[in-house]
Amino acid sequence: MAHKAHVHPSAKDFEVAITWLKDAGLIYKIHRVSKIEYPLKFYEDSDVFKIFPLDVGLLGAMTDVPASQMLVGDNIFKEFKGAFTECYVNEQLARIQIPTFYHSSNESECEIDFAVQTEKRVIPIEAKAEENVKGKSLKTYIDEHPVLKGLRVSMKNYIDQGWMENLPLYAIEGYLRAEGIPVPEQGE
Repeated sequence: MAHKAHVHPSAKDFEVAITWLKDAGLIYKIHRVSKIEYPLKFYEDSDVFKIFPLDVGLLGAMTDVPASQMLVGDNIFKEFKGAFTECYVNEQLARIQIPTFYHSSNESECEIDFAVQTEKRVIPIEAKAEENVKGKSLKTYIDEHPVLKGLRVSMKNYIDQGWMENLPLYAIEGYLRAEGIPVPEQGE
């Protein structure tokens, strides 16, 4: 009796396709950093990354989910809304052309959705899909690295909680402009 070998493809198996999609401008490749410290590029692990589609419209089309269903306030699409929100935040960060990373480690389940570096500081960013913003990763990371101040983008209004600022999803560009990031004008 023949046994089928289970092959677990790695990113290397898809390297040509990923490069093609990135060069075509259809995806963003966000590398992991081992630490959220200056300079972020120094802590980059180019072998570990997340891929985001160009925009939320493409993500929605890829999933065949009607737009009306994504806006429903129930838990049917809870995980999808999280992915949709992360894609939106990444789209906003890409638009202002800021190098973007994410953080995770092999020793912890804690993952920080995004990490960016401004003229003033490095910022760990958590993206939340709704007003229910319970999540432990950002709080845990800030507790372990008290020199940092986190940023959470969500459907909630602005609030400064000392260790972290909550920002409405629509306001990330203006916030980062105030932090010292040159933002390109519309049409650039």
